Amino acid sequence: QVELVESGGGLVQAGGSLRLSCAASGRTFSRYAMGWFRQAPGKEREFVASIGWSGGTTYNTESVQGRFAISRDNAKNTVYLQMNSLSPEDTAVYYCAARNGPYGSGREENYDYWGQGTQVTVSA
Repeated sequence: QVELVESGGGLVQAGGSLRLSCAASGRTFSRYAMGWFRQAPGKEREFVASIGWSGGTTYNTESVQGRFAISRDNAKNTVYLQMNSLSPEDTAVYYCAARNGPYGSGREENYDYWGQGTQVTVSA
């Protein structure tokens, strides 16, 4: 069992930055690939980024390429999403998810555990 708790969301102006954190419980965090997803109002949840269990493999969706970066610290049981050059289109609830295995995935159904989400609002 893995429990995930996101933090770091908030209100930011366009062009600003935020860093989201996702703290995981349990001793086996390093055996899970991690992902970030987001859901904007009225839209389906979408993949943002993923990272392998060792941190060596990362994947970003095209819309955040060059602006967002996923990373992890296995000693702290935490995964991060650094978000730069934010735009109003990035407004959403951001969720982290854990997948038992070495590689992340862009598909929701491949993840085993989810956090409760953190709201990110970007004003124009």
